[in-house]
Amino acid sequence: MKAANKADPKAGPAHYAIGIDLGTTHSALAWVDIPASDGETTVHGVLPVPQLTDPGVVESRPLLPSFLYLPHADELAAGELALPWADAGRDAVGELARRRGAATPIRLVASAKSWLCHPGVDRRGAILPHDAPPEVARVSPLAASTRYLQHLRQAWDQAHPKAPFAEQDVTVTIPASFDPAARELTVEAAHAAGYPAPTLLEEPQSALYSWLQGCGKQWRKQVRTGDILLVVDVGGGTSDFSLIAVQEREGNLELHRVAVGEHILLGGDNMDLALAHGVARKLATTGTTLDAWQLRALTLACRAAKEKLLAEPDAPAQPIVVPSRGSKLIGGSIRTELTAAEVTATILDGFFPAVDAAARPQTRVRAGLAQLGLPYAQDAAVTRHLAAFLGRQLGAVSELPGFADRMPAGASFIHPTAVLFNGGVFKSPVLAQRTLATLNQWLGSEGAPPARLLAGADLDLAVARGAAYYGHVKRGGGVRIRGGTAFAYYVAVESTMPAVPGFDPPMQALCVAPFGMEEGTEAELPALELGLRVGEQVDFRFFASSVRRQDQVGTQLEAWSAEELQELESISANLPTEGRSPGDIVPVRLHARVSEAGTLQIEAVSRGGSERWKVEFDMRGERQPEAA
Repeated sequence: MKAANKADPKAGPAHYAIGIDLGTTHSALAWVDIPASDGETTVHGVLPVPQLTDPGVVESRPLLPSFLYLPHADELAAGELALPWADAGRDAVGELARRRGAATPIRLVASAKSWLCHPGVDRRGAILPHDAPPEVARVSPLAASTRYLQHLRQAWDQAHPKAPFAEQDVTVTIPASFDPAARELTVEAAHAAGYPAPTLLEEPQSALYSWLQGCGKQWRKQVRTGDILLVVDVGGGTSDFSLIAVQEREGNLELHRVAVGEHILLGGDNMDLALAHGVARKLATTGTTLDAWQLRALTLACRAAKEKLLAEPDAPAQPIVVPSRGSKLIGGSIRTELTAAEVTATILDGFFPAVDAAARPQTRVRAGLAQLGLPYAQDAAVTRHLAAFLGRQLGAVSELPGFADRMPAGASFIHPTAVLFNGGVFKSPVLAQRTLATLNQWLGSEGAPPARLLAGADLDLAVARGAAYYGHVKRGGGVRIRGGTAFAYYVAVESTMPAVPGFDPPMQALCVAPFGMEEGTEAELPALELGLRVGEQVDFRFFASSVRRQDQVGTQLEAWSAEELQELESISANLPTEGRSPGDIVPVRLHARVSEAGTLQIEAVSRGGSERWKVEFDMRGERQPEAA
C-alpha cells in the first residue's frame, strides 16, 4: 500500500516549510528544506533560538520559554536587553523573562495563549499581568502572543538572511479545541508579527505528523487499516484529545481525523499550582506562611523544578527559593526543595487517577462572585476528562467505510487501538504508563484488545516538527491527515410567532458548516432564505457540536441537548442599512467559507446578490459585522 498524496496547487515557491509551536510554556521553530526533500524523506531541523538568559547574556536554545517580562525603567542597565538583531528593547522574552519573573511575578506575563482563548476578557485589552498593581504597565494577550511570534521570526531572519521568513511557507499550531475566535486572534497575532499568511494546524495532528516524519516509510508497519488512533496531548495550558482513523481507499492508506475533544483548560499550569500549594503546606508546618504574591513566585519556581524532575526522574531534589517580604521573615529568601517523589505523587494521584470508563468530570456549585482569571476546568483529573471524551465519541467512526463492525454491541465508549502521547507532561514515564494502563483497563472491561503505544515521539519539539512537515506534505510529499473543521457550526434563527406574555420566540439552530468541512472550501444555502434585520442592535448567537457528524449545510434543529450543542459567545451588532430604514428585514441567503488558515467566515447575501453583509464568525464581540 502507498499513502495518498496530492499537491496543493496554491503552494508557492517557498524554499522552507516553517513550523511554529506557539506554546503556553514554550515555543519552538522547526523547518523542512522543500527542494532537498523527496516524498516521505525530508531534510529538516530545529532553529536554535537566541535569547537572553541573563542581563546582557545571549544564548541559543531549541526552546523559547513563552514568558514576557516587563522590567521597571531603572531595573536593568543600558544594553542589557539587546539581542543580535535589534537594539535593546523595553521587555524580555524567553529564559531571562522566566528567571526574572520568578523573583518578581507581578511583572511577568505567563500563559498568554490561555488568555488568548478566554472569551470572558478583552483579549486586545492591556490586562496582563492580570494581578499586577496599577504602576506596572500591562499588555494584551494578543500583544504578548505577537511578541513571541516576532522573536521567532527575527531569530530566523538573523540565521537565514538569504531566505527571509516572509517568503517561506509558515504553519502555526493551535490546540484542537480552539474556537473560531482564538483561531482568528492567532492569525492576527501572526500578521502583526510580520508573518506571511499562515496556515493553522491542530497540535494533536501536528504531533502525529511529527511521528510520521520520524518513522518515514516504516509508519505503515505500526498502524494498519481499521486502526483508531488516540492522541492525548497534555500541554502547559490545555488537555486535547483527538481520534484519527486509518482507512484504505483505492489502494491507498489514509489518515482521517474523526473527532476532537472539548476545550479543557487543564495542563501544566494547574499542576504547577498544585505543587505550589503542596510546598506551601509543607512550609506552613514550620511556621512559614506565604502571601498571595509569594504563592505566585512559588508557583513559577515549582514549574521550573517540575520540568527538570519530569524530564530527569533520577535528578536530585530541586531547590525552591521564594523571595521574602516584610520584616517578620528573617534571613532573606525562603528556601525549601521539591523532590521527584513529591512531583510524581501530586500529579499522578491528582491529575491521572485510576478511574473506570464510566467516570465523568466532577462539578461543584460555584460561588456567585469570583475573581477574574482563567476559566480552568473544575475537575483536575485528566483521566476522567478522557473517559468522558471516549464515551461521547462512541459513534465517531460508525459511518466510515470499513468501520461499521469496529464497535461491538454494548460498547459504552469508542475503542482506540493505538495511542500517541504529546506534551511535556508525558516526559514522565510514570504518567504515560498510568494513562495507557487506565485506558487498557477500560478496553479490557469491554473485551477489547489493549491499545498499543506509538513510540518515538519527541515531546518537546514534536509540534513544531510536525507543523513544518505539514508544510512539506501540502506540496505532495508525505502523508496527509484528512480532517477539516473539528466541529459542526450553527447559527441561531428566531422563529416567527405572535407576542405571548412571558415567552420568547423559539430558536432554531441552522447548520452553516458541517463537521469536517475542508479548509479553502465554501458552502451556500441556496434553498433557504432568511430575514436579516438591519439598522438596529441585534445579537447573533452561535453553537458548536463535536458529535453531530450527520448534519449537513442547511440542517435545521428545533431542539437539542446540552451535550449535542454548546453555545459560543454571541456577537452584538448594528448592521448598516444600505439605504433602508432602521429595523427593516432584508431577504438574504447565507454563504459560509472555511479559510486556508482554518477560520470560519459567514456572509449574508441579499436576494439580488448586490449586497453582502459579513457576519464574521469570530465570537469576539469586538468587531461588528459590516456590509461588503
